[in-house]
Amino acid sequence: MTQAVRHDAMRARNLALVLGAVGARGSVTRAALAEMTGLTKTTVSKLVGDLIEGGLVVETGTVRDGERGRPGVEIRISGQHVAALGLEINVDYLAACVVDLARTVRLRRSTQAVDNRAASPVDVIARLGDLAASVVDEAVEKGLRVVGGVLAVPGPVDMTSGVVHNAPNLGWRDVPLASLLRFPFPVGVENEANLAALGELWFGSGLPDFLHVSGEIGIGAGLVVRGRLFRGAHGFAGELGHVVVSPDGPQCRCGGRGCLEQYAGQDALQTAARGAAAPVRPAPGTRPATGTRPATTSGDAPAGSPREGTDAPAGAPGTLLPAQQGVSWLLSRLREGDPDARAACERAAWALGVALSSAVNLVDPDAIVLGGIYAPLFPWIGHMVADTLKARLGQMRGAVPPVVVSRLGAEAAALGAAGQVIEQVMADPAALLQH
Repeated sequence: MTQAVRHDAMRARNLALVLGAVGARGSVTRAALAEMTGLTKTTVSKLVGDLIEGGLVVETGTVRDGERGRPGVEIRISGQHVAALGLEINVDYLAACVVDLARTVRLRRSTQAVDNRAASPVDVIARLGDLAASVVDEAVEKGLRVVGGVLAVPGPVDMTSGVVHNAPNLGWRDVPLASLLRFPFPVGVENEANLAALGELWFGSGLPDFLHVSGEIGIGAGLVVRGRLFRGAHGFAGELGHVVVSPDGPQCRCGGRGCLEQYAGQDALQTAARGAAAPVRPAPGTRPATGTRPATTSGDAPAGSPREGTDAPAGAPGTLLPAQQGVSWLLSRLREGDPDARAACERAAWALGVALSSAVNLVDPDAIVLGGIYAPLFPWIGHMVADTLKARLGQMRGAVPPVVVSRLGAEAAALGAAGQVIEQVMADPAALLQH
């Protein structure tokens, strides 16, 4: 290794060290950075100068580090230049957002209701490209430089090749999604549920250990352990929607029967709320179901309306994207006390509790965060999920993980996608400064 190469590698490490320290502290002087990093004041000043020139940090004002000595100039992450693009393809919508390096959401866009199941991957990507181009153009007008993006998709993704092996709710198999993307900057592809969990970590609750559940037409889960995403051996962990709730239940798009999606997915909820749901068929030894109301061992579960003392806000937490406004129909029925809508939510919450009890036994999360459509529905499902977990796990565990609501709702995956780019910049600012 030549002297120049060694110097470049050391500079890259030190740039990341300084930028990370600024990000961790929020604002800090050069003198404090030298103390935190162990670098000399001269080295820190040079590195900070490079970061300022690259638009990654900014000087914000004069502060006094202590009672003695000259005042220092405060440094903080700049949100005025560098930004990231978060994209999402879901069954019934496309979404895009731009987030600056200070983690402020600068732009949000989504399509009106579309059925991506009826379109080829090429057509879906073309529409996504148009949406992304309009967002990036607007970001440029605001003085932002979009340096990269990540695309969230509802299915397992080969992280090396960018191939979506099987997205059953889209009808996609072995789609080389990464090769279809055409952007003037790098764009990666990642599973939607994983990115939603990262969105919750970086932009939501910030809990270090939790299982995030994304409720859409499909149901995915992302596991965060000690502030890091758990992907599994091949990156395919988190397919909660295809955990079997009832072996003799309805046929699922994945080829199995009785999967959680058939009871708690968006389509299943809407169908059940119209009084057309098939009854749950419990496994032998469980209590029989009656009509659309699920078998449960959780005692007197709520009929679907919020209980007194619920931790959920009075309104609908989270954000409904335009394509998800069909859920607003269900919400209005629930607020009116419609019995079919309440029974549909009770049935879905029971099934979700059953599936999550298996997940808790397997991975032992500190908390369970319900996102996607479950965020606005939380007042009607949260307690039933918690009660089912307690009934099924209470004798085995001293404490059952709390079930809480995500305030990011449907935006979690796109935010997590943008956040992943930001993390890459923070980890290797030298790569960005070279361009």
